[in-house]
Amino acid sequence: MLRDITLGQYYQTDSVIHRLDPRVKLVGTLLFIVSLFVVDNFIGYAIAAAFLLVVIKLSKVPFKFMVRGMKAIVFLLIIAVIFNLFLTPGEVVFSVWKIQITKEGIYLASFMAIRLIFLIMGSSVMTLTTTPNQLTDGLEKLLNPLKIFKVPVHEIAMMMSIALRFIPILLEETDKIMKAQIARGADFESGNLIKKAKSLVPLLVPLFISAFRRANDLATAMEARCYRGGDFRTKMKPLIYQKRDRWAYVVCWFYLSLCIIIGRVLL
Repeated sequence: MLRDITLGQYYQTDSVIHRLDPRVKLVGTLLFIVSLFVVDNFIGYAIAAAFLLVVIKLSKVPFKFMVRGMKAIVFLLIIAVIFNLFLTPGEVVFSVWKIQITKEGIYLASFMAIRLIFLIMGSSVMTLTTTPNQLTDGLEKLLNPLKIFKVPVHEIAMMMSIALRFIPILLEETDKIMKAQIARGADFESGNLIKKAKSLVPLLVPLFISAFRRANDLATAMEARCYRGGDFRTKMKPLIYQKRDRWAYVVCWFYLSLCIIIGRVLL
């Protein structure tokens, strides 16, 4: 299960999406997320699905790899669907005792499930096609105007990049600790919810210790290399927009405009 989480991982291959400027991918992902909350009908989500499938195809990331990453949010998805399905008031279509399912609840639960699935897959495409260094550089460039207000842009970008990079590392560490605990007789599956929660304590303690140790090692390594963030730092590969990046911006904004027209104007 832990190895199925794709968010934060990088899939190395040569594709059009991989070669795009990281700023384009960051803005494109943001516009895609906005589009998911703009549309409120199945036609709009069909357009979002088509757009996402085209991007995945161009990225050359195996679709099975993307679907495998959805296993990690199944529990969250089920909770979101259940809450929206049974707690949304409206026209009752099915009722058993005090449990009621409304027409509005079915629509809301369906839209919520689609939004979560598309949101995770869209974000995964960005991280799978962009290295942590590229993400840091792209985010720092996009946030540069905030320096006027004395915002530590470089430090914020670096922290977010390190956090993303640590996701697969911590997942791998968790998997190793779980296997070690199971070999010593630990049981993480049987029992009720309280018992399962208690069984996670032997897992969480060494995981936190390992996370703090890795963070300390990273800080020591950065200090040993005389790392200093902020201004006056040069880039080995400076970000320069290419023709394909400008076309990608046009496509992303056209897609968002189409979603707004279909989701808010025509229907």
